[in-house]
Amino acid sequence: MKPLDWLYIGPSHLSLNDLYHECRFVIEHAKYWQDKALGGVEILKATFVKQHFPRHVHEGYCVAVIEKGAQHFLRDGAEHTAPVGSIVLVNSDQVHTGRTATEEGWSYRAIYPTPAELAPVIADIFGPGVEPWFPEPVVRDPQLARGLQVLHCLLEQGDEPLHCETLYYQMMGQLMQRHARMRPRQLLEKGGSHWAVAKVKEYLQAHYADAVSLKDLTDCTGLSPSYLTRLFTRMTDMPPHAYLNQVRVSRAQQLLRMGLSLTDVAAATGFSDQSHLSRHFQRIMGVSPGRFAKVC
Repeated sequence: MKPLDWLYIGPSHLSLNDLYHECRFVIEHAKYWQDKALGGVEILKATFVKQHFPRHVHEGYCVAVIEKGAQHFLRDGAEHTAPVGSIVLVNSDQVHTGRTATEEGWSYRAIYPTPAELAPVIADIFGPGVEPWFPEPVVRDPQLARGLQVLHCLLEQGDEPLHCETLYYQMMGQLMQRHARMRPRQLLEKGGSHWAVAKVKEYLQAHYADAVSLKDLTDCTGLSPSYLTRLFTRMTDMPPHAYLNQVRVSRAQQLLRMGLSLTDVAAATGFSDQSHLSRHFQRIMGVSPGRFAKVC
């Protein structure tokens, strides 16, 4: 995949070495695909410098190995930094952010398996019907990190399906055994347990294509704007407008998989135009909707 376009603005008297030193920090690229050998599991290989992921969630777990630089992110209401060689772990539907922790940015290889896609591994270790939880956002496990890197490279190269599948289940099994726990009860109760939060989520999921206002949300809950905003943010770790954008991007993914054009997807998901869709999609997904559509 070609790197994203970059622009140098600076002194004109720099040597080629100096110019390279100045420019190399703004070259970004991302490669996204859904792996057929693993039943459509989402895979990402990327180098980011200026990319700043806002608060968002993924349907699947995020399992990422940092190959260069360092990543800084929010998870569990706290800030964390993942250096080279570490494994970043984010649970499914868990709010988190992402940005560089160094001047050079960060490079990583990530896999996003959903609980359903990991069901065979989870059942073997925890029993059926369980959704495991990764308590540590950043772990140091050199052997596992290396195994995940090898797996990712084989998937990128399109290696023998049997080889990829075997290694995938081995690595996911080791990951669960070493670093996953049963989901804490207090976290099971967090999120939509308050009736007003559930009501707002339901409203936003049904009206994502509309120009939703805060008054719409207060009308359906009977709560004051300030209290409702505080309550929703405290219980979901993101304000209502961020949750709405997440819903819109998730719906856009579904429509792109169905083959709709970017213009039609933007109109159907409440974005003002294709540019508006692209901006929010890139911020949350790390790849453009055009690239995502080509993969699908």
